[in-house]
Amino acid sequence: MAGSEWQSLEQCLEAHVPSADLREVKRILYGKETRSLPSTDELRPLWRLLQCAESTSFVSKKHGLAKKNEMVVVSPILERDRGGVLWNTAVVISNSGAILGKTRKNHIPRVGDFNESTYYMEGNLGHPVFQTQYGRIAVNICYGRHHPLNWLMYSINGAEIIFNPSATIGELSESLWPIEARNAAIANHCFTCAINRVGEEHFPNEFTSGDGKKAHHDFGYFYGSSYVAAPDGSRTPGLSRNQDGLLVAELNLNLCQQMNDMWNFKMTGRYEMYARELAEAVKPNYHPTIMMESLTSASAYQHGEEQESLSLVDSYHST
Repeated sequence: MAGSEWQSLEQCLEAHVPSADLREVKRILYGKETRSLPSTDELRPLWRLLQCAESTSFVSKKHGLAKKNEMVVVSPILERDRGGVLWNTAVVISNSGAILGKTRKNHIPRVGDFNESTYYMEGNLGHPVFQTQYGRIAVNICYGRHHPLNWLMYSINGAEIIFNPSATIGELSESLWPIEARNAAIANHCFTCAINRVGEEHFPNEFTSGDGKKAHHDFGYFYGSSYVAAPDGSRTPGLSRNQDGLLVAELNLNLCQQMNDMWNFKMTGRYEMYARELAEAVKPNYHPTIMMESLTSASAYQHGEEQESLSLVDSYHST
């Protein structure tokens, strides 16, 4: 990373990280990360750089730093498993330096330039929650924030804090951004951390996405605006829309239980009813329950109204 867009991040690091550790921290922040590319052809040369999540050198560099600084690290990576399948993955590293596990992106977008179905597979690990010294955390990766049931399952599995690392652009989703993670925090009695990158990413080769738009070199502008939302509906101010930043928030996890005791959304959720209906709804021959009046009933009702109207008129004239 270089340029004025990163100055705010540099200042935050220099103010909060000991100088002896700063070089190592920068290496992790600026290291060999692989970002989503717009087509399989551009992605293919990177395959040889990828390893399984548990063994990738990029992840292993973070173990010692996590332990030394007593912090839990959520590390989004591009994972290739031993079968050669590509996954959008987040690895969670404990403050002890151990890998707690990984989670994979459950929902793969097929929207304009973000048609990730050409290279990623849908996640197959469900909704894991990671017990850390600082609370139970989960990672709802990027596009998964648009799916309320995705948030719900992390919450049902006990998550107190759900992180949502994202890379989304203003033209596509900015009107939704302040609402979705905040609503999820309220509905699921947990904290949510909505995280978005800033700036632009330029590709040497033009690409199209099958949406009728002209070939172009970039996705658009990533608008940042990261924030943390609480289960009572409150939230922090958002970070900058055009500069990197560091957001420090103190979370009182007791608030999760307090809001649960107040609203009881999980107790009143009627999940067994929805489970039955969803089990039917996913069948190919499902017929939705839609109540409609028949033509016979409508005709009879209209005829009855006319008779009633005539009776009222007769009654009026008789008086």
